[in-house]
Order: sequence, then C-alpha cells, then structure tokens
Amino acid sequence: MATAAPETVYVDTTRVACDGGEGALGHPRVWLQIPEATGFVECPYCDKKIVHKDFEGKV
Repeated sequence: MATAAPETVYVDTTRVACDGGEGALGHPRVWLQIPEATGFVECPYCDKKIVHKDFEGKV
C-alpha cells in the first residue's frame, strides 16, 4: 500500500530547490531535477512531491 506524499506543490520549472520549510521543520537545501518522462520528483528529506505544471492532474 503506497503512502501519500505529505505535501504536493506545482512548479513551472524543471530545476527546483527544497529546504523543507522554515525553522525547526526545515532541512538542508537540495536542488532537484524533475525528469521529463515522469513530470515530478520527491524530496529525499521531507518527501514533498514537486510536480511540473504540465503534468498537473496526470501524476
């Protein structure tokens, strides 16, 4: 059984940064590349799902 991502955000670029938010809930900033084949990437620290706007509703 798959667990849903804690947060999903939609972006218009394929290169994105994630720092987990502000304060104690944050993590080191990481730069992620959204693959053209899948249209999304998940942060390895906080599991935030980042989806390219062209794939909204498809993933």
